[in-house]
Amino acid sequence: MTKPSLRDLLHAAVTAVGGKERPGQVTMAEAVGQAIDDGSHLLVQAGTGTGKSLGYLVPALAHGDRVVVATATLALQRQLVERDLPRTVEALHPLLRRRPEFAMLKGRSNYLCLHRVHEGVPQEEEDGLFDPFEAAAPASKLGKDLLRLRDWADETETGDRDDLTPGVSDRAWSQVSVTSRECLGATKCAYGAECFAEAARERAKLAEVVVTNHALLAIDAIEGAPVLPQHEVLIVDEAHELVSRVTGVATGELTPGQVNRAVRRAAKLVDEKAADQLQTAAEGFERLMELALPGRLEEIPEDLAYALMALRDAGRNVVSALGATRDRSVQDEDAVRKQALASVENVHAVAERILGGNEYDVVWYERHDRFGASLRVAPMSVSGLLREKLFTDRSVVLASATLKLGGDFNGVGASLGLAPEGVEGDDLPVWKGLDVGSPFDYRKQGILYVARHLATPGREAGRSDMLDELAELVEAAGGRTLGLFSSMRAAQAAAEELRGRLGRPILLQGEDTLGELIKTFAADPGTCLFGTLSLWQGVDVPGPNCQLVVMDRIPFPRPDDPLMSARQKAVEEAGGNGFMAVAATHAALLMAQGAGRLVRATGDRGVVAVLDPRLANARYGGFLRTSMPDFWYTTDRNQVRRSLAAIDAAAKAAPA
Repeated sequence: MTKPSLRDLLHAAVTAVGGKERPGQVTMAEAVGQAIDDGSHLLVQAGTGTGKSLGYLVPALAHGDRVVVATATLALQRQLVERDLPRTVEALHPLLRRRPEFAMLKGRSNYLCLHRVHEGVPQEEEDGLFDPFEAAAPASKLGKDLLRLRDWADETETGDRDDLTPGVSDRAWSQVSVTSRECLGATKCAYGAECFAEAARERAKLAEVVVTNHALLAIDAIEGAPVLPQHEVLIVDEAHELVSRVTGVATGELTPGQVNRAVRRAAKLVDEKAADQLQTAAEGFERLMELALPGRLEEIPEDLAYALMALRDAGRNVVSALGATRDRSVQDEDAVRKQALASVENVHAVAERILGGNEYDVVWYERHDRFGASLRVAPMSVSGLLREKLFTDRSVVLASATLKLGGDFNGVGASLGLAPEGVEGDDLPVWKGLDVGSPFDYRKQGILYVARHLATPGREAGRSDMLDELAELVEAAGGRTLGLFSSMRAAQAAAEELRGRLGRPILLQGEDTLGELIKTFAADPGTCLFGTLSLWQGVDVPGPNCQLVVMDRIPFPRPDDPLMSARQKAVEEAGGNGFMAVAATHAALLMAQGAGRLVRATGDRGVVAVLDPRLANARYGGFLRTSMPDFWYTTDRNQVRRSLAAIDAAAKAAPA
C-alpha cells in the first residue's frame, strides 16, 4: 500500500480542525518532515495565522517516532491536547491506518498528592486551616479552598491543577502537592497505586506524542534524572521563550525564610548538636541578609563566604544525620523526613555552588518590597548546556512567530548554543533556519508609527509629553488600545492619568486576573488595557477591539539587571558587541512579540505606536524595526491620527 503524501495528510488535518491550508504551513510541514528524516535541526519562524501547530504535528505523526512537544504556555498545551491532537489523530487515522496515542506531562507539583490530601502537611507548619471552635468549618478562604480540594480529590480523574475550576491560591495548592524531592516514591507511599503524577507518567510512556512544558524539558536535560520518556524527535514551540525558562530552572536561590524553614523541618529529626549548628548558621545568614544591598557580587565578600560555609557545613551534617536516624515517635515520619531532606539539601547545594566560584555563574543580591532580600545564582549563559543536552541523539525543531531578529536567525541560534547558520564543525549541531512568512499582508493591514518628536526617555518616572501623545492616540482610536509598558510603575501612572483625562474604561494589569482583564477588553471596543511583560506576549484579541498597540519605550533590560549586564560584559570581553548581542536582542524579541498583538486575523487593521524616538533616531533602530512585522512605517503624527480615526469609523460602521 502506498504511503500517503505529507500534503494529503496536512489537507486532511486542516479540514478536520476547520482551518484553511496556507502556503507557509505546507512549506513548514515539508521542512519539519525533512529535518526528522535527516535527523537534523530546524529553526522555523511561522507568523501568526500560519497554523504552525499542524505544521509540525502532521509530519511528526506521519513519521511514527516518539515525539516530545514542549511549549511555554498553558494555553498552547491545552490547545494541543484538547483540540489539535484529537482532531488531527482522527483525521489521519484512515490514511495512516493507526491512531497514535498522546498525553500531557507536567512537573510533579502540578498534580494533587493523595498522601498530602489524606495525611496532611508534615509538621503542620502552616497556619491553622480550620477554626477549632467551629469544628471542621473553614475559618478562612484558605480553609474553604482546602475543603474544596479534598472534595475534588474524590472526583478528578487527572489530579491536574489546571483541571480545577475555579482555581485556588498557590498557598492552598502547596498544602496538597509535593515537589519531586518531597515525594515519598510510589513504592513507599500508601497511595502510590492511585498517584495522579505516576499515572500521568505511565500514560506518557505509552504515548507517541508527549506534550510538556519548557521547564520540565529543562529539568529533564539539566538534572540528569530523566522525567520524560525516551524520544527521537523534540519539537519546541514558543521557542523564543526557551532560554529564559531554562535559565530559570538553572537558577539557585537562598532566602532567610527558606533557610529557617529547613531548620524547622529538620529539628525534630536530628540530634541537638546538628540542629543547633544549622540554627546558628541560619541566624548568621539572616543577619547578613538584613543589610544586603541589591546588585551583582563579582567576588563573594568575606562575611558572606563565612555565612555560606556555615550553611554548607551544617547542611551537610544534617543531611547525613537525616539519613542515619529514625524516630518512630514522629507522626508520618517518612514524609516529614523527605520534606526536611529536600529543604536542607537545597540550602546545602546552593551554598556550595556559590562558594565553588564557577566563572560561568553570576551571583547577586535581590531585594523585594514584600519578600525581603534573597541571594541568587544563575548561569551566565545556557548556550553550552543546551548544545550538549538538547541537540544530541535526536532531531530538534524550534518554532515561533519570532526567531528571526535583525534579519537572520543567528542571534537566537547563538543563545541556543548553535554556531552561525552554515558554519560546520566536528561537535557543532547542523541546523537550518526557515522563515515561512505570514498569511497576513502586514504593509496593508498595519502601520508602525514612531513618535520621533518626543524627548528621549530617561530613567525618571514622569514623561508628560509621552502621556499627552498617548491620550491623543487613544482618543483617535476610540479606545481599542493595548498599552504595553516597560514597567508596572509606568503602566499605573498612565492608567491613572488617562482615567482622569479621558473618562474611558482603562483596565490595568493586577486589578483582576489576566484572563478576566483580556476577556473584558475583548468584549468592549471603547476599553483600553494597560500592563507590562505578560501582555507583551499573552494577548490574542482578533477583530476591531484591538486596533492600537502602544509601547511606551524600547524594552531594554534594566541597566542594573545583574544577569543581563554580566552577559553583556562577557560578550564585550570576548570582543563582541555586548549591547547588540544582549540588550538589543532582548528588546527586539519583546518588540516583535508586542507588535504581533495587533494583527491576529486577515481582517484586522490598526497601528503599532512606539513612543520612543530612539526607534527612529538611534543606530540600532533599524535592527529593532527589522525584527518586527513588516508594517508600513511612518513618523508623521497627523497621518497616524487620521488613519486611526478612519479605522475607528469603519469599525463602528461595520455590522455587529
